Amino acid sequence: MTMTEVLPSDPIGRRIICDGEYATVHYVGMVPPTPGIWLGVEWDNPSRGKHDGSHEGTRYFPCSHPTGGSFIRPKKANFGVNFLTAVKKRYGLSDDWNETLVIGKKTVELVGFESVQEEQSQLDMLFDISVRECTVSHAGQKGEIHSSCPNISTLNVSKNLLSSWDYVADIVSQLEKLKTLDLSENKISLPSNPSSLATSFEKLTVLSLNRTGVTWNEVLHCAVMWPALEELHLASNNITSLERPVNCLQSLTLLDIANNHIIDGNQLHAIADLPRLKQLILSCNRISILNFTVQHGGCTNSFASLNSLSVDGNNISQWSFINELNKLRNLQSFNCQNNPFMDSDKNPETIRQLIIAKIARLKVLNKTEILPQERKGAELDYRKMFGNEWLKSGGNQNADLNKPSLEFLLEHPRYSELIEKYGAPDDAEFRQQQPFALKNQLLNSMTVQKVKGLLYRLLKVPGSELRLSYESSKMEGKEIELENDLKTLQFYSMENGDSVLVRW
Repeated sequence: MTMTEVLPSDPIGRRIICDGEYATVHYVGMVPPTPGIWLGVEWDNPSRGKHDGSHEGTRYFPCSHPTGGSFIRPKKANFGVNFLTAVKKRYGLSDDWNETLVIGKKTVELVGFESVQEEQSQLDMLFDISVRECTVSHAGQKGEIHSSCPNISTLNVSKNLLSSWDYVADIVSQLEKLKTLDLSENKISLPSNPSSLATSFEKLTVLSLNRTGVTWNEVLHCAVMWPALEELHLASNNITSLERPVNCLQSLTLLDIANNHIIDGNQLHAIADLPRLKQLILSCNRISILNFTVQHGGCTNSFASLNSLSVDGNNISQWSFINELNKLRNLQSFNCQNNPFMDSDKNPETIRQLIIAKIARLKVLNKTEILPQERKGAELDYRKMFGNEWLKSGGNQNADLNKPSLEFLLEHPRYSELIEKYGAPDDAEFRQQQPFALKNQLLNSMTVQKVKGLLYRLLKVPGSELRLSYESSKMEGKEIELENDLKTLQFYSMENGDSVLVRW
C-alpha cells in the first residue's frame, strides 16, 4: 500500500482514531533522524500523549497541553469512512451480509435471505438515523446520499470524525428534509466563511453541539449558518461568558447551556432580548446572583417570552435570586433542585411554599404542578410567617398607617400584593410559636396525630394545617420535623423537657 492510499488528500486538521483514542492531525512529514513519514497528532485525552509537539528541540506542531502530542505512523491512523458506508453498516445493509440484521437496538435473524435484503436495502424509507461512533468523517461521492436516503429528518452523527463544517455541510445539503441534527462530541474547526454554508442548513430547526469544546463567541460566529434554528443544545462546553447575538439566533425557542462554567447570572442579560426564547436550561453552572433593574413591583422587558427556566445544581444561596424571577412576565415553570438555599435547615416543603409565594405566575415547580389550592395555602402561610417582620418594619393593619420599610419590601417584594389579595394579618395570626413541655407518661403511646387533636381543641386550627417539629434539650439549635402522623413521640426520641414547635 502506498502512502497516498493511507492518507487523505487533506490530512492536516483531520480527525482520526487510533487504538480507541481520538486525535487531530497537525503535522505530516519527516521527523529526523528516523526515516519515513510521521503524523503529528494532538490527543483529546492529553494523558495519551508524550510531548507538546516538539522533538529533540524542534517544534513540529502546536499543542494546547504539554503532554498532548505524539508522532504516529500513518498506517495506525483511522481517518474514518463516508456517511453512506456508516449508515449501511449500522443498519445491516452492507454488501457483507451476516446471519443477523440490526434494526435500531434489535437484532433479528434473517429469514428469507434475498427478500429481507431487498426490503432493508430501501434506504429511502429511513427517517430517523443514528450513526453515533461510526467513524463518519465525510460525505462520500457527490449526490449519493440524496439518491440513497433523501427522507432523513433526524440525524445523530455524534462522536464521529467530522473535522470541519464544510464536511458537515456536504452531508446536510443532500438531506432536504433534515430538521434535527446532533453533532455532539465532534471537534469541528470554525468555517472561514460561514454565510457561504447557510443554504445547506436553511431548514435545520434543532442542533446539538454538546461536548464539542465550542465557545459562545464561536457559536455566534457560526450562527449565520442556521437561519431557522429553534433549539440549540450547548451542554458541557466550558462556556464562561455570553455575548449578545446580533442578527442571529432570533428564532431560538430553547437554549440549553447546562454544565458550563457561567458564574455571574448577569451574563444572562446578553441573551435577554432573544424575542422567542421560551425555555432556558442553565443547570449545573456556578450562578449565584441575578438582577433585573426595574421599579419595585414591576416586570422586566427582559426574557419577554421565557416561560421555563432550569437552574438545578448552581450556587444560589440567597432568596433575592428567587425574588428577581417574579419580575419575569411569563415564567410558569421553574426547576431549582440542588442549590444551597434548597439545602438550608428549612423543611423542603416549607421551601417549596416560599418559592410558590414569591413567584406569582409560577404553575410548575421542580416538575410538580402547583394547584390553585396549594398556591393559596402558600401565599396565606407566607403572609402569616412574615407578619411580625412586617409590623416591626412599619406595616399596619390600617391602610392609612401602613408604611413598611424599603428594606422589608426589597426582601419581601410580594408582601404588599398579598395583603391586597387576602387582607392584612389579624391579631390571632401574629401569635408566636408556642413551646409545650411534655411529661414522660405521654411519650409511650401518644402519636403525632393525637397531639394535633389536642392542639385543635386548644387553638381551633385544623390538624391538616398544623406543622409540628421539636427542639431537643440535648441538641441545641437543631429542629426535627414530626412528619409522620402515625408515629409516636417516642419514635422521634423525644424526652422530658423537649419543646414542640407548632406552625400553621
